[in-house]
Amino acid sequence: MLVTLKSRMNPLSSTDEQLRILSARNGFPAFEEKLHGTGLAPLRATRITNFQVNVGKLCNQTCAHCHVDAGPDRREIMSRETAELCIRALEQTDIPTVDITGGAPELAPCFRYLVEESKKLGRHVMDRCNLTVLLVASQADLAEFLARHQVEIIASLPYFRAAQTDAQRGEGVFDKSIRALRLLNDLGYGRENSGLKLNLIYNPVGAFLPPKQEAIEQQFRRELAQKHGVAFNHLYTMTNMPISRFLEFLLNTNNYEGYMERLVNAFNTTAAAGVMCRTMISVGWNGTLYDCDFNQMLELPTGDGTPRHIRDFDAKQLHERVIVTNNHCYGCTAGAGSSCGGATI
Repeated sequence: MLVTLKSRMNPLSSTDEQLRILSARNGFPAFEEKLHGTGLAPLRATRITNFQVNVGKLCNQTCAHCHVDAGPDRREIMSRETAELCIRALEQTDIPTVDITGGAPELAPCFRYLVEESKKLGRHVMDRCNLTVLLVASQADLAEFLARHQVEIIASLPYFRAAQTDAQRGEGVFDKSIRALRLLNDLGYGRENSGLKLNLIYNPVGAFLPPKQEAIEQQFRRELAQKHGVAFNHLYTMTNMPISRFLEFLLNTNNYEGYMERLVNAFNTTAAAGVMCRTMISVGWNGTLYDCDFNQMLELPTGDGTPRHIRDFDAKQLHERVIVTNNHCYGCTAGAGSSCGGATI
């Protein structure tokens, strides 16, 4: 398949084009067909335990693999009104976890409001942090704010060496990330019995699946402790989804068909049964509801007959909804599975 693209940092021209590429058979069974052989079709939500809020695409980094296509020039940012609708919806439920993501979510004006109001409701709050945002001048008190509210930090760090991290995230990002991790450690994050959780996210730099989560965690723990004096609680592996900038990378390097074949061949029924969309609702920056953050980036809202905007939130309907799928879903069901909380098996 030949696709002409402008540059590595410019995403495919439209989500329609991405979906066309993902849906092209190329000899691969459609994801829905694969599910039919497992008894899981149609894939349904079970119970929402994760209320994920994507507050926008503004970011202080421009990462080569970013499925959100985030960057400093993006202007899609959640309004205070939409954030208030999120809190109003959350009040109607007993959903235990609020998962705030972006972009760099901390740069959105509504970020601290969401943290504070969610904590008032007694919910556990997670911040998906790129680490370097903690060093931005305007965020000088951010680390202390997160610690004061006991926010769990899920920090993205592609590798424990500078070359691989900088190749994916930009020159100098590794050194800044280490500085940020030390700052968090000084506040108690990642330290035993502190109550401040610091977990890392690892995703491969190239067109391959992540290694076993336990093995790569041990490597990260040893390397970061010995060479940088950094501690953390856990490391989660995530499979790169064949969408947005990573899809463009696959096409530019003629790795798309090989990567998709790898995902399809590694399909795991147990992983499919435990996909994160079954226990999650994802709210977009403009209030649109999605089954997961990946569907959000492909502009695939929740299915027909279910609420599609946070203003119409109905927990019962959403708890029992049919999940919208496409071939990118092979990424979450390959091998040991992949979710926002790492391997699912």
